[in-house]
Amino acid sequence: MSDFLDDMRRGPRKIAVTGHFGSGKTEFAVSLAFALAEAGCDRLALCDLDIENPYFRSRERKAELEAAGVRVYSDPFGGRNGSELQTLDAAIRAPLDDAGCRVICDCGGDSAGAMVLNQFGKYFQDDHRLLCVVNANRPGTDTPEKAADHLRAIEGATGLRVTGLISNAHLIRFTRPEDVIAGWRFTKDVEALTGVPALAACCMRELVPALAGESFAVFPIGMYMRESYLDKQV
Repeated sequence: MSDFLDDMRRGPRKIAVTGHFGSGKTEFAVSLAFALAEAGCDRLALCDLDIENPYFRSRERKAELEAAGVRVYSDPFGGRNGSELQTLDAAIRAPLDDAGCRVICDCGGDSAGAMVLNQFGKYFQDDHRLLCVVNANRPGTDTPEKAADHLRAIEGATGLRVTGLISNAHLIRFTRPEDVIAGWRFTKDVEALTGVPALAACCMRELVPALAGESFAVFPIGMYMRESYLDKQV
């Protein structure tokens, strides 16, 4: 088990994931849930809080996640009808109230999407993680200064401090090891501007061996959301 994953497994049980629209935060949140389940977290929940202009929806992977032992919470319909109603199931509070349950909250993109955390503010006053996914290849965060401003906007909207940065400079299946390395360096520049530590760099599993000699933590990310989205009729 990687040091990063072990830290996610043993650290604060409430983990909220935010980031720029299209940064890959939902893919990261779902990948983290699967990885924690595989690592032996027997009481684990994923709360899909992305109700502000959702793009990828972690609730669409409910069947696979629950088969892996991850309980999924989302809208009042449990994601069954593909609803994009801006509403959440009150049952989301159950895993947040359960001191024995590790919870991943997949929040909406940008500061507007992150504001949903305000509904659950009392759960994030104690020990928690607020992770911000940084993607150097998104137009709104393509300089360290823009990424830092984006992070501060999330903090301003939620009243919470971001506690860690996740580098995800993906180019989908065209991503090369050097892209991951460049993305990590970019995220370290954001760390220098904000004081928020960079924790890990995401990449697809097949790239992990090529990055084995790097000094940073590498987190294998899946392609759980992308293919299902491309299959949809528009």
